[in-house]
Amino acid sequence: MMKILIMNGPNLNMLGIREPGIYGTDTYEGLMERLTEKAEKLSVKLEFYQSNSEGALIDRLHQAYFDQVDGVVINPGAYTHYSYALHDALKILKMPKIEVHISDIHAREEFRKISVTAPACDAQIAGHGLAGYEMAIEQIAARNRG
Repeated sequence: MMKILIMNGPNLNMLGIREPGIYGTDTYEGLMERLTEKAEKLSVKLEFYQSNSEGALIDRLHQAYFDQVDGVVINPGAYTHYSYALHDALKILKMPKIEVHISDIHAREEFRKISVTAPACDAQIAGHGLAGYEMAIEQIAARNRG
């Protein structure tokens, strides 16, 4: 069965609490339930990982190489805008990688408009709310079945 790693960076565990006007009122647990339902329809297995620590995210990306996951969906949170270390860890991986952002980072503050991690990914989905994660799972599943 195809396995996709869903990675979330800093503050995403606070969905539903953090700035609901921007990120919505669904919780992180609700996101995981929603994506699990989507994955079942696609016959895909998901693994979820969230950390507020840059090093832990990098370590998990390294492990994804050895686990031979079939794809990575990553929302690096604020690390999107300055973590060249995450960029480098993503570049190691040869499986499809899609960066997801709940809000439209290109329509927000100037510092949010730049992603240093997106060039290490195959695509970026931004501004579609939690549905962006579903879109990313669908894209990875389609590429791998392809």
